[in-house]
Amino acid sequence: MPAYTKKQKLIDALTQRIQSGTYPPGTKLPSGTELCAEFDVSRQVVRAAIDWLKARGLVDGAPGAGVFVRDPSDR
Repeated sequence: MPAYTKKQKLIDALTQRIQSGTYPPGTKLPSGTELCAEFDVSRQVVRAAIDWLKARGLVDGAPGAGVFVRDPSDR
């Protein structure tokens, strides 16, 4: 499967979980290792997907703490 497709699949899944409330505001996303295992993708694909979500204001990274879902009112 092309890397773009894997990245888009991960982006779509995480976006759906955020928008549906599965991951409510303030929720820490699963670790990169957990996402790699769940979606069978590389760390590079996970990083690219997280960067995409950060660029769209859906999540924020806290160095050393993880990646957290942003409150919609803060976006």
